[in-house]
Amino acid sequence: MVRSHLLPFLSLLFVGTLCGSMIVPYMGFFIVDGLGREPWTISLYAGCVAVLAVAINRVFAKWMDDGARPFPLIGIAAAGCLVAAAALTFAPAFWTVMTFGVLGFSASASAMATMFSLGGIIAGQLDIARTSFNAYMRATTSTAWMVGPAASFLVADRFGHEAVFAFATVMALIWLSLWWWVAPRDAALNPRPAPQPGAAHQVGRIGLWIAVVFVFCLSVAHFLTFTALPLFFVQEVGLPGYAPGHAFSIKTFVEVLAILLTPLLIARIGIRRLLLATAVLAVLAIQYLASIQSYGQMLLGAALEGFYYGLFSTLGISFVQSFAEDRPAYATAMYWNTLMVTGLLGGPAAGLIAQLYDFRTAILVASGVALLSVIILGLGARHPQVRASSAS
Repeated sequence: MVRSHLLPFLSLLFVGTLCGSMIVPYMGFFIVDGLGREPWTISLYAGCVAVLAVAINRVFAKWMDDGARPFPLIGIAAAGCLVAAAALTFAPAFWTVMTFGVLGFSASASAMATMFSLGGIIAGQLDIARTSFNAYMRATTSTAWMVGPAASFLVADRFGHEAVFAFATVMALIWLSLWWWVAPRDAALNPRPAPQPGAAHQVGRIGLWIAVVFVFCLSVAHFLTFTALPLFFVQEVGLPGYAPGHAFSIKTFVEVLAILLTPLLIARIGIRRLLLATAVLAVLAIQYLASIQSYGQMLLGAALEGFYYGLFSTLGISFVQSFAEDRPAYATAMYWNTLMVTGLLGGPAAGLIAQLYDFRTAILVASGVALLSVIILGLGARHPQVRASSAS
């Protein structure tokens, strides 16, 4: 059970994630439907945000590994969200999106890596297993993602596009208030020692990159599937328009349950072996999703998708962190940057494959990419750093 004094921290994480989940899936819809821009401009905005957010994450990670406090960095992220949302409330135009929106929401996107790094510090101070605390944080973020997108589109439907950003402005103010009163001010990592050149250091770097490439492949598979499934269900299988929403609800519910189950499975099986089983399950689940022909099969497929992704979302970050214990903030930023890049690539790739073939083909390609992650982890397990890591 989560210790009661951790609930304020998890509340801060929930509200920060809620702010991001309200904005990220909504911006593309706003740019096209609200501003009347061409669809390709979504990629322009998303590309700028991704590049800038990755750069910010790397800089913040270096600062934290060198002993900087995460407290002001979280404040920067919350302030970025507030400025961007407020600007779009009062000036809902494309130039605002590409200036205040890009700068503010890029800074806001850094909060996830910073909060998970801070969570690692808190877990160490309270003698809580980092894998268990990662599970608590992932369950919190998944819950926020259950609420945020639905809230954005509901507000937009009832009150118009500008109301979404007004609502986000209010949530950002709450985020800033929680940050000021809840976030630990003095928590910080011990400054990392000077890097040791030589074979041992190189082995560690190779192990980290094996873990990152594995996460990249399985995350690309998930984003390809996630993008293609709604249109596959409605246009190619012939299910009713409300079906994708039901599938998403089932997926997210099972995902949270799987996240909470992860620490127990890690204790019994170990991270690396459990990750391998999860990747195999991903291949089978995505193959099943590509064969769905009925509403009942869709619900079962959504549950399988949620189960494998819930396990992966918790295991993946712990796996990457296990290869850079002397640079935990760097490893955490690597993980979140990888997810950000795969999210940027997955959507357009699914659309391109569907344009050339169909959405079912995009899902089958996703299954092949998931299989590649199995091969990478299987071959990577022979590397001495992977065999010797704490993820074994």
